[in-house]
Amino acid sequence: MNKTDLVDKRYLRSDIPPFRPGDTVKVHVRVVEAGRERVQVFQGVVIRRQGGGLQETFTVRKVSFGVGVERTFPVHSPSIAKLEVVTRGKVRRAKLYYLRELRGKKARIRERRVGPEKLAAAQSTSAEGTLEGATELQGAVDEAAGMEPVEVPETAGVEAESQG
Repeated sequence: MNKTDLVDKRYLRSDIPPFRPGDTVKVHVRVVEAGRERVQVFQGVVIRRQGGGLQETFTVRKVSFGVGVERTFPVHSPSIAKLEVVTRGKVRRAKLYYLRELRGKKARIRERRVGPEKLAAAQSTSAEGTLEGATELQGAVDEAAGMEPVEVPETAGVEAESQG
């Protein structure tokens, strides 16, 4: 550990959620105009994260009125009021510069879904930790994925065996 890390440690923010390239985020930025402060939301896809510690930055890209706009933010900046992760993207590289040349459906990023094992692990660490809470949470995930619960009659297996 460097001596500068000890100084930088008190300026690091702990309220930033974990995110990575490919994720769609909403960055709530504090803007000062004419002596007044307001919060402006910039929503887009994270195309890169670089640096480390206090100097770490990330770049967010969005398309506004047909024009691609990219903004680079320091992760630990006080000008960021809040950072929300909207969706998690499934990508295979750390820098997504190739999105600059793509348009429309080709520029889409697939969503990274949480598997049942990770879902159960997250549920067991929560305050409730009950089996009922886990089944309710699994039901909510199934609804979000567009799956409907299906009831299978007990005679279905017997009919399948008799047919062949």
